[in-house]
Amino acid sequence: MMSWNKLIFPKEMVGESLPEFNGLEGVLQPLLSASNSSSLKEALEILIKVSRTAAARAELALRNILPTVLKLVESFHQTSSREYLVNSLKLLRNLCAGEVANQNAFFEQNGVEVVLSVLRSAALLSNPDSGVIRVSLQVLANVSLAGEDHQQAIWLKFFPNEFSVLARVRSQETNDPLCMILYTCCDRRPGLVAELCRDMGLPIVVGIIRTVASVGFGEDWFKLLLSRLCLEDIHFPLVFSKSCEGSSSENSGNTDSGDDLFLSEQAFLLRIISEILNERIEEIQVSSEFALCVLGIFKRSVRVVDFASRGMSSLPTGCTSIDVMGYSLIILRDICAREGVGDLKNDSLDVVDMLLSHELIDILLSLLRDLDPPAIIRKVLKEGDNQGLNLSASKLCPYKGFRRDMIAVIGNCAYRRKHVQDEIRQKNGILLLLQQCVTDDDNPYLREWGIWSLRNLLEGHAENQQAVADLELQGSVDMPELSRLGLRVEVDQKTRRAKDFALPPDQVLVSECHLQFQHGMIFWCDTSKVH
Repeated sequence: MMSWNKLIFPKEMVGESLPEFNGLEGVLQPLLSASNSSSLKEALEILIKVSRTAAARAELALRNILPTVLKLVESFHQTSSREYLVNSLKLLRNLCAGEVANQNAFFEQNGVEVVLSVLRSAALLSNPDSGVIRVSLQVLANVSLAGEDHQQAIWLKFFPNEFSVLARVRSQETNDPLCMILYTCCDRRPGLVAELCRDMGLPIVVGIIRTVASVGFGEDWFKLLLSRLCLEDIHFPLVFSKSCEGSSSENSGNTDSGDDLFLSEQAFLLRIISEILNERIEEIQVSSEFALCVLGIFKRSVRVVDFASRGMSSLPTGCTSIDVMGYSLIILRDICAREGVGDLKNDSLDVVDMLLSHELIDILLSLLRDLDPPAIIRKVLKEGDNQGLNLSASKLCPYKGFRRDMIAVIGNCAYRRKHVQDEIRQKNGILLLLQQCVTDDDNPYLREWGIWSLRNLLEGHAENQQAVADLELQGSVDMPELSRLGLRVEVDQKTRRAKDFALPPDQVLVSECHLQFQHGMIFWCDTSKVH
């Protein structure tokens, strides 16, 4: 049987000469022996390559290689031999990847302190050495996976000051492993989560958010960390408020647009939170504190957003207040998409009903009424004989999709909630929602969300169905655009009321409405007729 050395170290990879390293020859011997090499550089390169496999890591653990590598890291850090330092750190990182014996040896040999010294030197440079920082953090990240003792050792050495310094390094390649360390240490340890979200720890979180907002992220550890702090726990309000402190955002003084109330880091935080919630909508149960905080942010943003100009882009728009409003609205949409979402502390409390008790529907209906109608309806009104209708709404959609997102929230809230169905009818919202069942270039998928909302408004609700049947015709226009939509109503010529109205046949609404697919009419009504 071939020896392990001969199996993984071909003869052509073996070096020929040993450089002088200030008396390190004795220390180097285990590495040279394990790699069948006489050159330290080649030995490190060979061992880095082979240690990518679990079998090789286990064999190197039996040879007790890790203490030798730690000594190299310490020595090369002191002598500023960067190439050898980086390669020694890479080997150390690989050795600690899932191999418990090596992780324990690192812990027992005071490896945390050794790596901390390297990180302090690299991070405090006027131009931080992101390459050294990244590999050093990867070492600690792999060690942190070994268990609570290893995590505690890292936490005690690095929290809060060292973590704060590292969080301010504006580098994606260093931020990813930093987030991995923090998440691994905090996961299933509420005490550390609480520490991270108190006064001493919040600068770390805020620093990470600002770094990611500036340079982005390459791995999911940032999202996992934010999810743990803001969605799975109750710390979102504090993280959001602290994200505006000490920022140098360019838009922080843009008082004309209302952006003095919010900063770009806060808009970015909401954007990432909205992505996380949408990606994990089936598994995350948000707390009532989180939901109320987001609703409060939405209300504040509505007060400062300028609705005088029609938005020409979707989110993100680059205007902080508009982005804050849009992403908070999307978060509300996804919160309301889950039927019977429970509070973390009291599963009997429906978070959606809690939002509704804080006038969510009333706010959205008021905003919707103030917006000018969708483009196709504006065209109908201009070309038709509808002189009595208001064609000049005071507000325009500030971003592409704003109307659609509001309709989505309303539709999700109305799903199998009779009190919401009642509230919309009582506030004369039925016709308003009917007007949203159209295509609109400024609101992609508005028609689909409008149909969904109308379906939820009418499902199993005889009064709402009758209210639709009682709508009185005020005017109609035959237009090709409406024919293509399949949106129409059939009117009883004697009563001037809707006899049948129709949406496209591929959309399912409640059967009690007796919907038919025909062509070419749209109707408007005297809202005093809707009860």
